[in-house]
Amino acid sequence: MAFQQGLSGLNSSSKALDVISNNVANASTVGFKNSSTVFADAYASSLTGAVSKVQIGIGSAVQAVRQAFTQGNITTTSNPLDMAINGNGFFEVELQSGGYALTRNGQFNIDKQGYIITSLGDRLMGYQEVEPASGDVQAPANVTADAFRAMIVPSNGVGAVETTKVGLSLNLSANAEKVNAPTGTFDPADRKTWPIDPDDSDTYNYSTALKVFDSLGKEHSLSFYFVRRTDTYTPGDAAASPPVAPVYSEWEAYTIVDNVASTLALNATVGFDGLGRVAKLTSTTGTPPTNSSSFSAILGGDADKPTVMTIAMGGITQYGGESSPRELTQNGSAPGEIAGLSISRNGTVQARYTNGITKDIAIVNLTTVRNNNGLAPVGSNYWVETPESGGFARGEPGSGLNGVISAGQVEESNIDLTQELVQMIVQQRNYQANAQSIKTQDQILQTLVNLR
Repeated sequence: MAFQQGLSGLNSSSKALDVISNNVANASTVGFKNSSTVFADAYASSLTGAVSKVQIGIGSAVQAVRQAFTQGNITTTSNPLDMAINGNGFFEVELQSGGYALTRNGQFNIDKQGYIITSLGDRLMGYQEVEPASGDVQAPANVTADAFRAMIVPSNGVGAVETTKVGLSLNLSANAEKVNAPTGTFDPADRKTWPIDPDDSDTYNYSTALKVFDSLGKEHSLSFYFVRRTDTYTPGDAAASPPVAPVYSEWEAYTIVDNVASTLALNATVGFDGLGRVAKLTSTTGTPPTNSSSFSAILGGDADKPTVMTIAMGGITQYGGESSPRELTQNGSAPGEIAGLSISRNGTVQARYTNGITKDIAIVNLTTVRNNNGLAPVGSNYWVETPESGGFARGEPGSGLNGVISAGQVEESNIDLTQELVQMIVQQRNYQANAQSIKTQDQILQTLVNLR
């Protein structure tokens, strides 16, 4: 009996040492989870099931090897595609051999086809919409099963976007002096008859410019010239429909594209109230309702330059001090190629392009199960679904019980090396004790054999 107990103890100690050695060997492995051995005592019984009043055990046996899915330390890396999960959940990957697996190892790269893959070449799963004709990809507005797929980073860039709207937020100095309009008929050949001369600062009070783009993505300069024409009070008419606000001064707004004289155009007159706000905005293409802040502007007659766009002037003020811009905006852009990726806490993969545009192209998926210890390890820090684990529950990072993503970081193993080495010493002593019991049993048997 002691011999059997000793053998059982040797086997159990050997198994425990194997588990501890595996933990020590994988202590620096990204995403590896600590394992521990669960023991149970073993008893013999008769074929009929009868058991004596004093039952003698036959040693111990390994009942299970249990993994601890606690959080490991987070370490910063230089790879923007590396991801660590803070909290609950697993990354889900599509195996090359078919099927899906879970992992906490967030070391990812991009293959030649643009898929986000693990070091083994398995593809990271997420939510993404793909345009079949163009191959363009984007993050879906709503996370659904239809958008669940292996995520791909597009190889093509973004096309040109024509400028259709310009927004002006600036201050026109209330201290500016009135500039009288030139007399006589406008003569393109005689700059003295022009309403403004871009080369003569005495013909206007303030100018500013911004870049705009045509339908081909070619860049153009759109310049604005503001001229204060009146500085007298004009009463309003509250009974009119719509009501007309009183105006204390009026400015003319001119535009020129690429500083080409043929594109010079008067686009609006701007009237200000006593508080320095836009009270009246009249465009050359019609008078918008009172307090309207934008209008459709004609920018000149050159066919190879932008000709029509909406200009928003509600952000213009007339206060004392210097005339100065606050913010000039436009919605166009040149073509651009992808320059980099970033990943947010909620798993949104954002592409940055060389033209300054950013675009959400995918959402990383996190998967959970009801029973983590029911997952079956298959090596390479992968686990697969089993009946004991329950089915996969997929969702966005930060939603429900899911953790959040830390980009540019990885989760280290949750192994405590000091504790594992102490456990190894304990198990070594247990192994030696069981080995010594076998040696003693052998000596007793040898003594019995030698009796005469």
